[in-house]
Amino acid sequence: MTITPDLVRLVRASRDRTVALTDQQVVDLTRAWIESWDTLAPEFEDALARLLSTADGAIPASVLARDQRLTQALTRSRQALDELEVYTGTRVTVDVGDAVLDAVNTRYTSLQSQLPPEAPGALLGRLDDEALDAIVARTTQQITSAAVGLSASAAAAVRAELIRGITVGSNPNVVARRMLRRTEGAFNGGLVRATRIARTEMLTAHRIADQDTALKNRNLITARIWLSTLDARTCSSCLAQHGTEWPVDAYGPEDHPQGRCVFVDKTKSWAELGFTGIEEPDMDLAAERDDWWENLTPEAQDRTLGKARADLLRNGDISWSDMSTLRRNPEWMDHYIETPLKDLQD
Repeated sequence: MTITPDLVRLVRASRDRTVALTDQQVVDLTRAWIESWDTLAPEFEDALARLLSTADGAIPASVLARDQRLTQALTRSRQALDELEVYTGTRVTVDVGDAVLDAVNTRYTSLQSQLPPEAPGALLGRLDDEALDAIVARTTQQITSAAVGLSASAAAAVRAELIRGITVGSNPNVVARRMLRRTEGAFNGGLVRATRIARTEMLTAHRIADQDTALKNRNLITARIWLSTLDARTCSSCLAQHGTEWPVDAYGPEDHPQGRCVFVDKTKSWAELGFTGIEEPDMDLAAERDDWWENLTPEAQDRTLGKARADLLRNGDISWSDMSTLRRNPEWMDHYIETPLKDLQD
């Protein structure tokens, strides 16, 4: 294999482009939610102001539930959330094809760059259009399924906030503002779920396309190598995974949300592929991580890992592999996190 800095930059740039697509989706979804709430807020404000201005003491939940103006506002909010649910599926789906094609082209180029110049282009396998369409279709269906119920759950939360029994006290305006803030928070619960769908499904589509391209070329690949970013922003889990080898069919890398890690595929040696007598450069990525760490000052090491973790590593009480733990998370996806400090100290 020939892993060079240019190759690492190539693979990371593909991941960055997918993240950029997702970030724009989140911006667009957030804008849609804000605009929708800004339209609804005056109606809720008016309904609450009228109801609370005539109240004296406690208002039971049953009275709030029967109030005509609040009922109308709730109906409007449910309609708005229904529209936002549809928009979520549409907005997220529109970029899936780009993410899939980017992942496939990047993986193909990264493999090609590791082969000797004498290697014929036919040595590499490409996913055909049918396979690409299947990935896009599967992701689209997953996005649609994930968005189902988004409207209903947010609408139920909004209703629950509005029909609680309350005590008005001496200042109904304060109570109204408090209720409106809670209602807005419940309404935006739909946005939280929508952005989670965007971040999860876009990254999943990118990883599946990347994985399928690797499998298409499994005759050339011996392992997938986890690459983290060697800087002070990288957590101890990702640093621990840097340079680790994974099976050819591995999906991922399963780093944490907002992670910057990527897989680089380790090809067979040029001699194994039949190209003998050619000098083949290589990189020891785990050694690269260790050299980077040793060249940091103790103060920089403390800033990177935290002093307690850094002390444990420096003293030999733990190794890098101890600092990464798999977390099962059905709402995001399985991913590796920093091993809790208390577990490292036990």
